[in-house]
Amino acid sequence: MKNSIYLLIGGNLEDRRKLINLAQKEIQKEIGRIQKESSVYETAAWGFESENNFLNQVLIISTEFSPTQVLEKCLKIESQLGRIRKSGQYASRTIDIDILFYNDEIIDLLDLKIPHIQLHNRRFTLEPLVEIAPDFIHPVMKKTMKELLQDCCDHSEVKKLKRFPM
Repeated sequence: MKNSIYLLIGGNLEDRRKLINLAQKEIQKEIGRIQKESSVYETAAWGFESENNFLNQVLIISTEFSPTQVLEKCLKIESQLGRIRKSGQYASRTIDIDILFYNDEIIDLLDLKIPHIQLHNRRFTLEPLVEIAPDFIHPVMKKTMKELLQDCCDHSEVKKLKRFPM
């Protein structure tokens, strides 16, 4: 059975454009086919201070893997692309891959919470989501992505990039 997963990819270190492209290629190779992709957005760091802005993009992927298998593969890709994790704190990174949704399932495991627990608080996540899935309904909050964006208290600037060469 094919599952639809929504991933947020992004980073603020090194060659951000190249890393997003590499992450897309690895996701297609390891996890599944990209069904839809948002534009790439540039934003300031969220939850910590950094001089480097982030580039972020939302992907909808078709996969046969379980949520925990997808998480393992995302962590592997992050590591391959130079991500160094610092426990319990936000920090600059080469690449970050967040699982936002897995179909419309609610998953509450120790190391995996789907839907992503901060999604509704993050304009940099909601803007690209609204671009490609405005009417997708959050399975816990029972609101569309468009409604969540309208209700979002995060007013940080999220700038859509006009072109993003491969």
